[in-house]
Amino acid sequence: MLNKPLKSLLLATSSAALLTACGDSKPLQSWTQEAGSFIDEGSFGNPTMNNTQIHSGEKSYVIDLARRFASEIPSTVNFEFNSAVLDAQSRTVLRQQADWIRQFPEVRFRVYGHTDLVGSNAYNKRLGLRRAQAVVAFLATQGISRSRLEAMVSHGETQPLIVTEGRERRNRRTVTEVSGFVQGHPTVLNGKYAAIIFRDYVGSAIQAPTGSQTALSDVSSGG
Repeated sequence: MLNKPLKSLLLATSSAALLTACGDSKPLQSWTQEAGSFIDEGSFGNPTMNNTQIHSGEKSYVIDLARRFASEIPSTVNFEFNSAVLDAQSRTVLRQQADWIRQFPEVRFRVYGHTDLVGSNAYNKRLGLRRAQAVVAFLATQGISRSRLEAMVSHGETQPLIVTEGRERRNRRTVTEVSGFVQGHPTVLNGKYAAIIFRDYVGSAIQAPTGSQTALSDVSSGG
């Protein structure tokens, strides 16, 4: 049986909760919905997934592998103004990326597209996506499965490296990043993340650039 002071405290707490519920529908909803639903901002599954990846070790290994990729291989290629065409220099960098990616068949990658600030935001978002898709298409010609590559919706002009309203080549770029592991791969299923991270790979010679392409044309233009 509860003693009198404890019972009084419980009654006071319950009364406060009911009063709060009158002024805010979220606590009231918490009486009839699953625990934690009222703090869900639309991505309740993401914290759960993140927590699982941390406890399994997957998250830390993805971060380690991403750092290794960025430190050993150029992750960025640049574009001419209003173009999603890969020039000779870009293709050389992408061959290096492909050589590195082939050594890790268990790993997935994302490509993000960017533009400079010339042109409308809507047009530049489409242009950035075309650039990301061009990189994915080229990597696929180098023997990388498209199932391991994703051309992300572009950041457009929203993340410039150099803040300027004018044309800036360094802002017209794509960035390739490690995004995770191929979940169906046997090594990943066995949780052998460390074996993936520390695997040695064979460096490939850089091939001489061949051919040239002309820039894309469009009714509108962007950077």
